[in-house]
Amino acid sequence: MALEEIRNNRIKKLEKIREAGQNPYPAESKRTHKISEVVLDFENLARENKEITLTGRVRLSRGHGGSAFLRLEDESGNFQIFSKRDELGEKEYKLLHDVLDIGDFLEASGTLFLTQKGEKTLLLKSYKILSKTLLPLPDKWHGLSDTEERFRKRYLDLIMNEEAREIFRKRGLFLMSIREFFKDNNFLEVETPVLEDVPGGADAEPFITHHNVLDKDFYLRISLELHLKRLIVGGYENVFEIGKVFRNEGMDTEHLQEFTMLEFYSAYKDYNWVMDFCEKMYKYSIKNVFGSLQTGGLDFSGAWPRIDYFEIFYEKTGVDLNIANKELLCKKVREMNIPNIDLNAGFGRVIDQVY
Repeated sequence: MALEEIRNNRIKKLEKIREAGQNPYPAESKRTHKISEVVLDFENLARENKEITLTGRVRLSRGHGGSAFLRLEDESGNFQIFSKRDELGEKEYKLLHDVLDIGDFLEASGTLFLTQKGEKTLLLKSYKILSKTLLPLPDKWHGLSDTEERFRKRYLDLIMNEEAREIFRKRGLFLMSIREFFKDNNFLEVETPVLEDVPGGADAEPFITHHNVLDKDFYLRISLELHLKRLIVGGYENVFEIGKVFRNEGMDTEHLQEFTMLEFYSAYKDYNWVMDFCEKMYKYSIKNVFGSLQTGGLDFSGAWPRIDYFEIFYEKTGVDLNIANKELLCKKVREMNIPNIDLNAGFGRVIDQVY
């Protein structure tokens, strides 16, 4: 069926809901429990036989004459709903299954019971359509296979892809852990300007925007560095910021032109302190996010090794950076046939590329 035809059919269902005296987009719902809470406390709630109300997106609907099974999903999980004509009444039962589509949001009230197969289920006693969808969800089995489409319509990817939702959850937990760690170590979180007179703190092409009142061009920041250092000059000893930065250059599926950066500055410390601090920060965050320092085939526990940049560079290339110049380094790059090195870049950048 063509997309426009599907949409027209759903608009007709929308009108049926209104004709029945219901608002297909009510401003509130009366949820009493999240699905995860019902799953965890099912025995007690079922024993009490009290009516509860769940809300969520309809992900499955299977009809059997005078009854139907629905699968309702909220952020915390999914749950089976049993809809029965004898329980709802002919009129309400018919309306529900005439207008309901996969993807609609539903408020479902009823009591809990176990099916003959032992599945935790809600017996539907009343319902309310919370949001009538006019377009179908992506195909259940194939979802969004086009990477470009997934990233441009992230909301659809999140609906169909539990793994994507889990990444977002872990990212939120990661940022909370970072903030907790810095605050526990007496750092002050600050927020610095996004618009700058002169972009700095990194080697990148900035976005340019125009300030109408001042009739002057400004730049979106490419790093957080400059203002944070000014705060150190101003007398603060420990500051950090988690903020958006913008770089007007290449992009791919792993790199956007706007992204979130963490920078921190601490007075009276050297790089040895920073190495120890970063190791503790990573361990703290990894433990909080994954529950263990062993994750993804990696083990972050134990003391992390310290590698001397000049020593490892000499070991791998034979070039001593204490005495080398750009000419010598470029000669070595050619001899070793190291690919993808821009020899026209500055000496420091060539070193970094080789490393």
